[in-house]
Amino acid sequence: MKLAIGCDHGGYELKQSILKHLNSRKVDYKDFGCFSTDSCDYPDFALAVSESIISGECDRGILICGTGIGISIAANKVTGIRAAHCTDVYSARMARQHNNANIIAIGGRITGEAIALEMVDAFIDTEFEGGRHGKRVEKIAKVEEKYMIRRNMEMDERVTVISHPLIQHKLAIIRDKNTGSKEFRELLSEVAMLMCYEVTRNFQLEDVEIETPICKMNAKMLTGKKVAIVPILRAGLGMVDGMLKLVPAAKVGHIGLYRDPETLKPVEYYCKLPTDIEEREVIITDPMLATGGSAADAITLLKKKGARNIKLMCLIAAPEGVKAVREAHPDVDIFVANIDEKLNDHGYIVPGLGDAGDRIFGTK
Repeated sequence: MKLAIGCDHGGYELKQSILKHLNSRKVDYKDFGCFSTDSCDYPDFALAVSESIISGECDRGILICGTGIGISIAANKVTGIRAAHCTDVYSARMARQHNNANIIAIGGRITGEAIALEMVDAFIDTEFEGGRHGKRVEKIAKVEEKYMIRRNMEMDERVTVISHPLIQHKLAIIRDKNTGSKEFRELLSEVAMLMCYEVTRNFQLEDVEIETPICKMNAKMLTGKKVAIVPILRAGLGMVDGMLKLVPAAKVGHIGLYRDPETLKPVEYYCKLPTDIEEREVIITDPMLATGGSAADAITLLKKKGARNIKLMCLIAAPEGVKAVREAHPDVDIFVANIDEKLNDHGYIVPGLGDAGDRIFGTK
């Protein structure tokens, strides 16, 4: 086992004692600093030690600052790190045995040398017990993964959350279980129209000469690039009319898919597209992006039919769905009004809005 060790100026003296102890035990380690009592910033050393563990260069780590608190907080910002701030031997042992901690954080100004060395020994010599504790650590990892996915999505230039106040207001009414089908359809169409502004933001313009009642001038108009709106049946139909109000010349295709219960592979039961689909800007509509399976399959089908420029427009999405589509089709831009918390065990988005198709058409 190889240890990584780091400290700030508040932990420098204790680190020197711990290094002597590790040498006496013939423990392999790498010292990431600091190397004096000059004032420095503990996050720098927390990051260096944490990255060495995540990369596999080192197996576990020891971090020391004045209290052990700040440096542990900093280390725990790194995905995959479980840094335990310990003040006694028992907690150091339990951090390994029950929590599978890969870093121990110690306060150089609050923990005596003798206890600190015993804590280090307990941390080095104790193995993770697993069992019921493994289940709990796995739950921590899943929480971490969920928020990591969300952070990545927020930074992804190909994922756009359209947070305009009018859209968010109408989305709240759409979510309400007391909203009837008629109002639901009307609001969904309105939100689709509002979202269309953002989805078409990068459409190209060209200079044209027009004559106003006053004089001639050069103005900007769309280049004439053709558009196709392709709803995924059946719920995607509810977004089409709103978009056609802004892009009335667009042609409308339709895609229907289901999954074979035995092979779990997508089966196309309906596909009707403009004959020149390869020349068009394609906007796929579906109110819900849950697992991402249907959307990814629809995009695959469109690409096979020749479509090259594809965008996906959904009302709400689960992080799992966004992740699935981005992995399957990294070239496709995704536009949503909100990314919700998660999928439940039945594959519904939480908090979501229920089954969009049933709410649009008044079915059960």
